[in-house]
This record gives sequence, structure tokens and C-alpha cells, in this order.
Amino acid sequence: MADRNGSRSTRTVVVIGLGRFGGQVAESMLRLGFEVLGVDENDAVVQQWADRLTYVVQADSTDTEALRQLGMGDFPRVVVGIGSNVEASVLTVLSLAEIGVADVWAKAVSGKHGKILRSVGASNVIYPQAAMGDRVAHLITSRMLDFIEFDDGFSIAETRLPADAVGRRLAEAGIRSRYGVTVIGLKMPGERFSYADGETELRDGALLIVSGTTEQVQRFAAGT
Repeated sequence: MADRNGSRSTRTVVVIGLGRFGGQVAESMLRLGFEVLGVDENDAVVQQWADRLTYVVQADSTDTEALRQLGMGDFPRVVVGIGSNVEASVLTVLSLAEIGVADVWAKAVSGKHGKILRSVGASNVIYPQAAMGDRVAHLITSRMLDFIEFDDGFSIAETRLPADAVGRRLAEAGIRSRYGVTVIGLKMPGERFSYADGETELRDGALLIVSGTTEQVQRFAAGT
């Protein structure tokens, strides 16, 4: 998991806490082609993941020296999936900050928990339950098939083509001028994804990938 200069590859991620959230992140990162080092204090959990991740180790993540011995300071990013044990979550993030990990993503179970995590060194705080609730709400109330919202209010969504745009070229449909969203690309059933430009024909059944502010994307998908 190191490059020719001995430093950790940018295609490597550490996941601390291999519970439901941490495990899902680890598996998703593997599918994206990353090497994953998993860390958990429970030996049974370590054994469970031993054949699934690139490398798994049992360690107390609240122990700064233990993390230092594992070389955590050399990794470009670390995900802290500990949530139910708030004290362990906070102490782990603090330990990572102390040994110089610059990019720490940490799970929070409440707003106060998230504020504490940021104050002790988390560069990004994730609220899985809230994020899932927002995502489901967006999907239920619109033409969206999938939805991703980022911290700064920017969103990307997969949505069905509105009926009044069928048969037009993208430049003629006026989607950007009317809704403020940018059509990144589209996909027809059974065909590969293709990037869109002004000459792209919007055919019936097309799925659009659009980006914009969350409000703009929601308004477009709702057809209002």
C-alpha cells in the first residue's frame, strides 16, 4: 500500500470501526478500486473481515501510540465509522489529529457529536441517518431515481426526462435557463452513458444526470 517513495498511495483508505456504516464504506471503497485497511478493536469483527479487505488489524483506535505504530500518519485519508460509542469516536479523531492525519472523515450521531468531532480534528463529518432521510425524501417527492447532496448545498441527481423536453435538442429545451441546473449527460435504456452538449437529442425514456444547487435540482425533478 505504499508507492515507490515509501509513502502511502492516494488509492488507499483506512476505515476504523467495521460496524454497519464502516463496513459499507469499506466495501464501497473496494468496489471503487481502493485498497482498504480496516481497524477494529473486536477480534471477532477483525476475523469476519480478514478475507474481504486488503488488510485488517485489531487495535484500540483511542490509543494514539497504537495508531502511530500502525503508521496512520502516513495514510492520506481515514474514515472513522464509530458512532454508538461517542467517547471512543471523539478520542479516535483526536488521536488521528495528533499524529498528523490531515483528511479525517468521521461519523456523527447528533449535531453536538459532530461539532465536537470538528473541534478535535475531523475535516469532514457524516450524518448517515440524516443523509439517508433527506435522500429518501427527495426520491419520494420527485422524478429522481438517485440523489447525492454535498456539504456546500451542491447536488447531483439522476432523474427522468420531463415530457415537454422529449424530441428536442438540449439547447432548445431551455433546461438551464428555466431551472438553473446543468445536464451533465444522459442514458437511454440498454445504452451506455454519454456526456451531453447543446446538440444532444433528448429522446423519450432518457435518464438525465443533472447538477446544481439542491433547491434547483429538486425544483427541476419536481417539474415546478
